[in-house]
Amino acid sequence: MSPVDEKRGETFVMRGEARSASEEAISFSTFIVGLGTAVLIYLGDAPNPETGQTSKDLPLARQNLELLSMLREKTRGNLSVDEEKLFDGLLADMRLRFVEASKR
Repeated sequence: MSPVDEKRGETFVMRGEARSASEEAISFSTFIVGLGTAVLIYLGDAPNPETGQTSKDLPLARQNLELLSMLREKTRGNLSVDEEKLFDGLLADMRLRFVEASKR
């Protein structure tokens, strides 16, 4: 296989045809930001992309926040400095927003 057929991912080598940007593997940072966005949607701070409406669902917001917290603990010591900063900042922001939404 020629070097043109190889495509390097973050942690492994993928072989075959190049994919478009929409088919590319997401980065870890994109993944956690996606989970954070789900928290925002369930807190009613962002519109649901399917309906365009905002609504609050605190149990689902809590579930996604707990998922983020668990993921943070499981990845401790395995992230880059930038990923750690992003993750810790995201968690702090989401936790604060959850507390504020719970009071409303």
